[in-house]
Amino acid sequence: MDRERHLTMATRVPRIACFFSTSGHSGVDRAAKHLIPALAHRGYRVDLLKVRRHGPHLDTITDGVSVVDLGSRHTYACLPALVRYLRRERPAVMLSDKDRVNRTALLARWLAGVPTRLVFSSGTTISIDLATRGALERWVQRTSMGRLYPFADQVIVTSAGVADDMARYTGLRRERIRVVPSPVVPASLFTDDLARPDHPWFGRSDLPLILGAGELCGRKDFETLLRAFARVRAERPCRLMILGQGRARERLLALAAELGVAENVALPGFVHEPYAFMAHADLFAFTSRWEGLGFVIIEALAVGTPVVATDCPSGPREILQDGRIGPLVPVGDADALAAAMMQTLDAPPPQTILRDAARPYEIEASTDAYLDAMRLPRWAG
Repeated sequence: MDRERHLTMATRVPRIACFFSTSGHSGVDRAAKHLIPALAHRGYRVDLLKVRRHGPHLDTITDGVSVVDLGSRHTYACLPALVRYLRRERPAVMLSDKDRVNRTALLARWLAGVPTRLVFSSGTTISIDLATRGALERWVQRTSMGRLYPFADQVIVTSAGVADDMARYTGLRRERIRVVPSPVVPASLFTDDLARPDHPWFGRSDLPLILGAGELCGRKDFETLLRAFARVRAERPCRLMILGQGRARERLLALAAELGVAENVALPGFVHEPYAFMAHADLFAFTSRWEGLGFVIIEALAVGTPVVATDCPSGPREILQDGRIGPLVPVGDADALAAAMMQTLDAPPPQTILRDAARPYEIEASTDAYLDAMRLPRWAG
């Protein structure tokens, strides 16, 4: 009897399927690591449907979360297993992210013949992201989003800029696209007293430290940050640290040497949780050429660190409230960036204002927004 009661109760708890195929270190990965446990904490059963050798990789598997191996390392090849899963488990909602995964999810639901609601997610400014791709890939994704996404129950994106760009570029009606804040920071980050990182540069309060973070690649444009830093360094003593790894590392170190600031620049590599580095920096500099949102801006604001950012599509303008929270500068403009950095170092905004700007992206607040988009109660049962 107890076993029957347990099985009956289990079948009544709504199931959410999360179908992702990520690099393992993207913004989607970071959001998923926060969202999936938060959904389970709300009382839902959550299945992470995994494409082999792809993320997200959960640090721990919490109660209510199951990892389902779809049996292939290629998204399309996972289709048969995905159809079987949908027929067997019949989740209330399947959340998927990125166009190839979204297309596979749509075909799987059709083949399975189940009433599972589909929520498609996209986290990048699609017109810019596809600008350097081949003509066939551009056509496929543009056509897919314009023609197939209307068959989803909901399309969600990370920012209004991403939504507007998607509508313009693909022809998908703007009212079909819903902006849902990403689950970026835990509530504790707003109040925790974070210890200084174990790095000698954090032991000197008399020398301002400017921090950047992200993959060392062209899209992040740390070259502009280095050039701006060299201008600031010519005016006052300061240091620059850039957290992250990537192919551009040697090129950035060579540029720092060329600019004469190598001894004041550090590239310590990837840091799993950069919160303490951000909390003890004097300024966070964001220089991306394009984004879907800009998680690191939110993380820096949550710990009360001032931010200067490029006005790139899309995200920084929304997060920084049209420049009210922190200066916005043109993409690739080292002079404007240097001036904004010096201005902010001289007169940083109050920490309460900075933290308040990050609160919509707190994990529990974002989980509420996701469940609303899924048309599910904020608490199961």
